[in-house]
Amino acid sequence: MLAHPSPDLYGSDRMLVESVRALTPSCDVVAVLPADGPLSPALREAGADVVVLPVPVLRKSYLTPVGLVRLAAGGLRSLPAAVRLLRRRRAAALYVNTVTIPLWLVAARLARVPALCHVHEAEDGVPGPVKAALALPLRLARTLVVNSRASARVLGAAGRRAVVIYNGVQPPDAVAEPRPVAGPPARLVLVGRLSPRKGTDVAVRAVTLLRERGHDVELTLVGSVFPGYEWYEEEVRGIAGAGVHFAGFRPSVGASLAAADIALVPSRVEPFGNVAVEAMLAGRPVVASAAQGLTEIVVDGENGLLVPPDDPAALADAVARLLADWDGALAMAKRAREDAAHRFGGDRYRSELAAAVADLLPASTRTR
Repeated sequence: MLAHPSPDLYGSDRMLVESVRALTPSCDVVAVLPADGPLSPALREAGADVVVLPVPVLRKSYLTPVGLVRLAAGGLRSLPAAVRLLRRRRAAALYVNTVTIPLWLVAARLARVPALCHVHEAEDGVPGPVKAALALPLRLARTLVVNSRASARVLGAAGRRAVVIYNGVQPPDAVAEPRPVAGPPARLVLVGRLSPRKGTDVAVRAVTLLRERGHDVELTLVGSVFPGYEWYEEEVRGIAGAGVHFAGFRPSVGASLAAADIALVPSRVEPFGNVAVEAMLAGRPVVASAAQGLTEIVVDGENGLLVPPDDPAALADAVARLLADWDGALAMAKRAREDAAHRFGGDRYRSELAAAVADLLPASTRTR
């Protein structure tokens, strides 16, 4: 059984689909979501049975002592249903995707089901007591998997027993070759949630600077906000000038990258950074912030450019540098595509993840 906190189709959601593909050759897989959404058909197509069971999901608003108490109270109300589901489906193991649904680790212990928690978070900026509270449920997991060394470091003592498995990212079905000349206008894209964590406002301010310097550039923002974060979209729209387009959520990352010249990944917090790899596989030059897991993907000047987080001027300078030497940018993008296929391929991910889950299963079931 796989438990996941979201019905959407962003980074960690797409990785759940890859996890299902890793496990369906040897296991019957049940995926549990808090609601129906775009993720459900993708999971079914990958071979999973999908069950909807609402449980509390840890959001930023809970990251206070009072908020954690509220989360725990909501979890107690949902816990019996989670335990019953594990028992009714006779789960041999539980795979919990992200630390944002700690209730499932408690349910697994009560149902006597071995659990693996796959950590996709790296919360550096929270108070020490809150960070300790976030790590506490991880003690209930027999196995911890993290998607980067950055995530392992943030977990502290718990991270020292974690297995690092880099995400496996599917290449696009067909790669559209980049334009031999970037513009005019040069097309920039940022794929991801409209979120302070993703640095959407940083990208918008960088575009303003570029246009003020005389560069003919446009930016397409592909993504929507979490419910409750509508204030942030309003804030970004308030600072967005000419050349910024809000495309909303799009199910195809590949199509959005194919229409762009340069991909921006200006995250303030980024445990891994799927979209950076997706852009590399699509043959697009990448400018990313030197934040957490992105530094494990992008080697500055080799397969992309790194800039300090939260620095619109540095982001604008990096884009201008690519545009000034477009042939060099395309050569770097070609190297990046080969590098990403080698280091972050789907086959490698599925093999490593399947082995980690197999270690949880009773010996009598491993021959299936």
